[in-house]
Amino acid sequence: MAEHKVHEGSLAAFLWFGGWLFTIAFAKLLWWQCIVGLVIWPYYLGVMMR
Repeated sequence: MAEHKVHEGSLAAFLWFGGWLFTIAFAKLLWWQCIVGLVIWPYYLGVMMR
């Protein structure tokens, strides 16, 4: 049997991608804000939470 190991990097990438998708839906971003949000999605989430 082969063992399947989940690396911490892949888990972090999954959480980052999930956070980005959540931010797009929660903040109702425009297409260009979604592209910028790839890098700074925590900023958009913080703005919406104020």
